[in-house]
Amino acid sequence: MEEFLANSTYIDWQHPAVMAQAQELAAGTEDQAEIARRCFHFVRDQIRHSWDYRQNPVTCKASDVLAHGTGYCYAKSHLLAALLRANGVPAGLCYQRLTIGNEPPFCLHGLNAVYLPEHGWYRIDARGNKPGVQAEFCPPQEQLAFAINTAGEQDFKGIWAEPHSTVLAVLLNQPTVEAVMAHLPDGDLSTDATPASLAHS
Repeated sequence: MEEFLANSTYIDWQHPAVMAQAQELAAGTEDQAEIARRCFHFVRDQIRHSWDYRQNPVTCKASDVLAHGTGYCYAKSHLLAALLRANGVPAGLCYQRLTIGNEPPFCLHGLNAVYLPEHGWYRIDARGNKPGVQAEFCPPQEQLAFAINTAGEQDFKGIWAEPHSTVLAVLLNQPTVEAVMAHLPDGDLSTDATPASLAHS
């Protein structure tokens, strides 16, 4: 589990602001599922999805997502992983390949997996709810933002300890949220060597 608790460049949970927020969210409880629920609701509801709100700047590092209060789904998943890891809760990153507007082209979508002692690996999606999107924290039942409905869409079962290079290439090189939307990351991640899998949880 060490890699799913690690501090890193983009999941920088040792940043003072991230640590302070993590401690605030965990105040009064040591129950990991409750801590995970609070962290999930904070990122889902308090951090604005960059495209939903057309809000710049483009963020990637967890500490930047927290500082600016905005991020694409990928960046929001970096912050959620950081808040969980800061509280000693193992967390990783997951991806889906979805259509844009219910038809091709496709793009990757970022979400999280959290390890809960009672349930094993459990996926959660803090991208932010809106009409037609209702993600919840209700283990052991999974309630993600998006279902796989269209031919060509994929639900990758791997759990990444670090952001995928395809995602980083877009977030680090596109200057505005509009530019990210025009260059959303895409790819088949099913052949990637991943350190953990939902199938083995």
